[in-house]
Amino acid sequence: MLMTFIVLYLLASIAIGLYAARRVHNTADYAVAGRSLPLAIVIATTFATWFGSETVLGVPARFVSENLGAVVEDPFGSSICLILVGLFFAYKLYQRNLITLGDFYRQRFGRLIEVLASLMIIMSYLGWVAAQVTALGLVFHLLAPETLSVTAGMVLGTGIVLIYTLFGGMWSVALTDFVQMIVIAVGLLLIAWFAADLAGGAGRVIEYAATNGKFQFFPEGGAQEWLFFFAAAITMMLGSIPQQDVFQRVMSAKDAKTAVRGPIIGGSLYLLFAFIPMFIVAAAVVVMGDSAVQLLADDPQKVLPSLVLERMPVLLQVAFFGALLSAIMSTASATLLAPSTTFVENILRNLVPGMSDQATLRAMRISVLVFTGIVLGYAIVMQGTSIYDLVAGAYQVPLVGAFIPLVFGLYWKRATTQGALASVVLGLGTWLFFAFTPLSVVFPQQLAGLLAALAGMLAGSLAPQWIANHHGHVHHFQGSGEGGRETVGARG
Repeated sequence: MLMTFIVLYLLASIAIGLYAARRVHNTADYAVAGRSLPLAIVIATTFATWFGSETVLGVPARFVSENLGAVVEDPFGSSICLILVGLFFAYKLYQRNLITLGDFYRQRFGRLIEVLASLMIIMSYLGWVAAQVTALGLVFHLLAPETLSVTAGMVLGTGIVLIYTLFGGMWSVALTDFVQMIVIAVGLLLIAWFAADLAGGAGRVIEYAATNGKFQFFPEGGAQEWLFFFAAAITMMLGSIPQQDVFQRVMSAKDAKTAVRGPIIGGSLYLLFAFIPMFIVAAAVVVMGDSAVQLLADDPQKVLPSLVLERMPVLLQVAFFGALLSAIMSTASATLLAPSTTFVENILRNLVPGMSDQATLRAMRISVLVFTGIVLGYAIVMQGTSIYDLVAGAYQVPLVGAFIPLVFGLYWKRATTQGALASVVLGLGTWLFFAFTPLSVVFPQQLAGLLAALAGMLAGSLAPQWIANHHGHVHHFQGSGEGGRETVGARG
């Protein structure tokens, strides 16, 4: 019965995605849904994209193994990231009518920075998408342990997500996200209610967490502990801002007000709902006792699925796995689309100038297919790495290489191409130097890279200008209202 419901749900997701694909007629439709999404869908797609495998499996596993401070990167950093995007970035970026974030770097700093920033953005998705693929494999293996290995589950799950993402782009991602957000919210609330009942009430679960120090958030050590805690917090809080998937949600909104409100509300909802899986896993430890302790030692990510499969009725199993698959697929589809559109728009179009809109659309679909294959292979090779670590490590590259040029490009008129290049080189160089030396034990490598990037931007921009700015034209929309007509301009 469980598998029957799951199969029907997966087929329904594919059907919704393929139905949405009928709206795709050009690259603007494929990449940013024609800039026509209403507030409810922007909220849903922002929430659902962030609410992935790490939120349901990785974050609660880390929380119950350590404490609240151990998950400062996600959900705290990631939710604040979305709120910051809405407050400080959404309006300014929406006014520029761009297809990708890489377009901003070209418009502000020239093609060299465009290509460098785009490469960093693309690379950062490898770990994030691999985490979703890993989770898909784990879920399908748990559902059919005799039939599907984890690797086979990875292949099956990735294929399902690929089908509707490949054809429908942002339209399919947005509509499936809307449905999946509802499934996530309803499913997890039902599971939390039943888990609390099994544990003897929510009060007993909270008492367990408090007694065992799970609510400890701030570090108790000295300056070095606080330094690493701060570095962990900003990794996703700031490193996720220069990301194409976030940018696509901003640019897909029907107007600037929606673009601002969507990520603020979506980020706030994400933080609230992220506590639910943590509560459920804490309840699982109370309910399962010694078997939960054994799972914590073996693989903490299995605690929550084990509780559902062993202690809950079939309808709640359907609700849980529906919510879990929704969380994973919504994130996977977005993170497959984002780097693929970035590659075509900001790298391939520089190598092959003069591509028509239809040729660009076709190239985006091919890129989705190729990137999916690469990520699947990477996820299979990286089996055994925790989902939380795969996600958290993905954001250090854009943090040290792309964040400072984005902020200063938007807010500092004196920022130059020379400053942006110095920021990228110093930020990445310092980060790599710390990462491969014992210095990373003394000082956080991502914080060292961020400070170096800041110094590079200031020094490079204020020094005599040796590198000229090269402004290229970007994709733009003509007309006003809900979604104007997109045209392709020359790229200088």
